[in-house]
Amino acid sequence: MKKRILIAVALLIVIIAILGGIKFLQIRAMIDQGKKFVPPPETVTTAEVKAESWEAALSATGSLSAVQGVTVAAEIAGKIVKLALESGRPVKRGDLLLSQDTSTEEAQLPGAIAQATLARTELERAAKMLAARIISQSDYDKAVATHEQALAQVNTLRATIAKKTIRAPFSGRLGIRQVNLGQLLREGDPIVSLQSLDPIYVDFTLPQQQLASLRQGLPVVVTCDALPGVKLEGRITAINPLVDADTRNIRVQATLANHGERLRSGMFVTTAVGLPARQKVLTIPATAVLYAPYGDSVFVIEDDKKGKGGKLLRQQFVRLGEKRGDFVAVTSGLKAGDTITSTGVFKLRNGQAVLIDNKLAPKFQLAPTPENN
Repeated sequence: MKKRILIAVALLIVIIAILGGIKFLQIRAMIDQGKKFVPPPETVTTAEVKAESWEAALSATGSLSAVQGVTVAAEIAGKIVKLALESGRPVKRGDLLLSQDTSTEEAQLPGAIAQATLARTELERAAKMLAARIISQSDYDKAVATHEQALAQVNTLRATIAKKTIRAPFSGRLGIRQVNLGQLLREGDPIVSLQSLDPIYVDFTLPQQQLASLRQGLPVVVTCDALPGVKLEGRITAINPLVDADTRNIRVQATLANHGERLRSGMFVTTAVGLPARQKVLTIPATAVLYAPYGDSVFVIEDDKKGKGGKLLRQQFVRLGEKRGDFVAVTSGLKAGDTITSTGVFKLRNGQAVLIDNKLAPKFQLAPTPENN
């Protein structure tokens, strides 16, 4: 009995050993096959590093301000008896905005005019009497003073009436009115804002190092997120003679046309000042760059000199410059004429074999106009 059990255990050990050997040989074969495995080449699109000449520009962030802008306010206290303004409407210079109560001044004006007329008559009579030596020079001077005082009273009443008739000081667009009919205004109370928006100013700052490149008349291109895809052109009209002592920046003001008043005072815009000189740059598609925290890189395509021919990738770290449209400038790491991969760089690796197929390569543009804009 014991002999049979020993024989069975021995056979079981032999079977396990045989199976283990077979499995070991299979795993070893798979490892050898894996070492010899060469992944198939990856299909890529390519682009050539080009030497181009870009217009030199100074970019800055600016804000819009009205050429003329004011909050119309009451000069004299009084009650509103006529409200002619409408919120948001354009007005011309001299258009009536509102009228305050002038009944008191208008009631006093005829009496003041009559007093001035009487004073003028007495002055004329006094002049004749002085010539005939009937009155003294002192009496004549009193008549002159009385006449001038009467005229001053008339002018004062007329000026008060004019100040209580508030008109637009210049042409522009009204804001939202802040008064109502019948309201009693105090001196200095705001009535409505008035803005002249065409043309419009663009205020921005540039570092003092750029002062030598600036001058009046340089072109300025303005873009705004409120008008996607629209570029507005203007000119530099003023350069502040003072440099900010805190930031060492200089304030620049440009003027541009604002037909249709699409831009409003206070809006945030991006500006680019065009310079006469052009800069030479090496350009590559922005999609060719593998962005990473430790450094940006591209994949350069080279001939496989050690293998059976074909193309291999070499990862090359680069330093990037300005970006325009679909392109980005390279300041170091590449040279003109290099061939690089243009798309799908996130799935590539250094030393990988590739096949070039540019049938579906996108068209890169310096000033793209996407259809969804």
